Amino acid sequence: MKRTVIFGFLGINLDAGYGEGRWERWRPTVALFQQEDVIYDRLELFHEAGEHEELAERILADVRQISPETETRGHILGITEPWDLEDVYERMFAFLESYPFDPDEEEYFVHLTTGTHVCQICSYLLVETRHLPGKLLQTSPIRGRPGRSSRPEGRVQEIDLDLSKYDRIATRFANEQADATDFLKSGIATRNAAFNKMIDRIEQVAVRSSEPVLLSGPTGAGKSHLARKVYELRKNRTGLKGSFVEVNCATLRGDTAASALFGHVRGSFTGAQRDRTGLLREADGGLLFLDEIGELGADEQAMLLRALEDKTFLPVGSDRPVTSNFQLIAGTNRDLRADVVSGRFREDLLARIDLWSFKLPSLAERREDIAPNLDYEIRSYSAKHGRAISFNKEARAAFLTFAENPTSTWRGNFRDLNAAIIRMATLAPRGRVRAEEVEEETQRLSKSWHRPDENNIDLPELDTEIDPFDRPQLAYVIKVCQESKTLSEAGRKLYSESRKKKANPNDADRVRKYLTKFGLSFDTINQ
Repeated sequence: MKRTVIFGFLGINLDAGYGEGRWERWRPTVALFQQEDVIYDRLELFHEAGEHEELAERILADVRQISPETETRGHILGITEPWDLEDVYERMFAFLESYPFDPDEEEYFVHLTTGTHVCQICSYLLVETRHLPGKLLQTSPIRGRPGRSSRPEGRVQEIDLDLSKYDRIATRFANEQADATDFLKSGIATRNAAFNKMIDRIEQVAVRSSEPVLLSGPTGAGKSHLARKVYELRKNRTGLKGSFVEVNCATLRGDTAASALFGHVRGSFTGAQRDRTGLLREADGGLLFLDEIGELGADEQAMLLRALEDKTFLPVGSDRPVTSNFQLIAGTNRDLRADVVSGRFREDLLARIDLWSFKLPSLAERREDIAPNLDYEIRSYSAKHGRAISFNKEARAAFLTFAENPTSTWRGNFRDLNAAIIRMATLAPRGRVRAEEVEEETQRLSKSWHRPDENNIDLPELDTEIDPFDRPQLAYVIKVCQESKTLSEAGRKLYSESRKKKANPNDADRVRKYLTKFGLSFDTINQ
């Protein structure tokens, strides 16, 4: 059983009372501990210095008298004006920042009945944002028959409030959320609107929910990196105490798969010379990231479903269930719904892990984010190797021209970008990447993306030589022109984004001028 802890303000009027007659009155703080079916282990009572200290000591003494099991603590917050929202919030926030919360061992409740309305509002806001990871309680008197006094124990109920926002507090929340989303993006100033919106939602889910999360997207899109960031955010914001455990399910094969995930007991199969804990138990109290979850076998899927629903499972060879309370983030580059139809993946397991689902776009779908990610990769390389790396202006422009071109497929996504930076940085003289390193790298990437079975466009005979990274762009333009009925149609396809920023776009003229550079025309291409 977890220990139960009450936070609350001293009620200057409602909690007051003198002599033996005070026990006949309903006093909300004391009434919490007069409930017959509830015992609270600790009371953290906020009050102010001076004239209120005597009342606070009497209330704490009364609580100890009727509930000897309860530990009582008084706290002077130093609030100068209990009706000043900003002052009360800042004082409470500072106290809670240093409070030793232990959600694994203790359950927290916030008493809202006492204190000013401002104190109650601040209490609610701090619970709602999980700075105080507890539930809200409200006490109220029980009226007796006419002419009879109310029963002193009153009633207690959990409540849920919907309060309007306040500018400075809302600004604090907005800044805190911005810090969290920036953390999830590793400080990268991403520009893709859809990606930024997705990260905003992931931030909300990360701090408010411990239910499973499904991250889908192509290999190299950053699922593993994002899962670790979610873990670190939850650890910082919600007090998550367990470990981050990661495994690629594609590496789990045969009889060892269940053992790796769920553990085994000694002697359960040939080679099992000692007990094995298993990854699910290692993640107890923390976060388990199962990448490529679609590669799990049918038996492991069934065992995982039980572990998610009941928090219990059987290690291989054991008849005694073990428990593990972990949060699951699953990653996949497969279409799990199609796998359900084909019988490869359990429908009930998909329903369980698909509560929160986010699809990470490929790097090719976020070309506007290539530049900030390039800067991030350079910083990361410099920090890792203790060697400052930079691009000269010409080299950076040349690399981005290549990288952002629609013909650059970025098959390996961020792994390709990371590898490109490593190669160029390694070869750069005195840490300065030049056009020579960029040209060599773009040729290497283009070659690595080529697949023999793909339909390639043969460039026509030209009077001039074409640079290697101009070739795929020209080939793409020719392909679009061949698929278009008119020059204007080709222009609309090729300049679908940039034309939005022009008041009077002349797409046909832009394509005509581009083709003219190579001695080509729309008519000659479509002969």
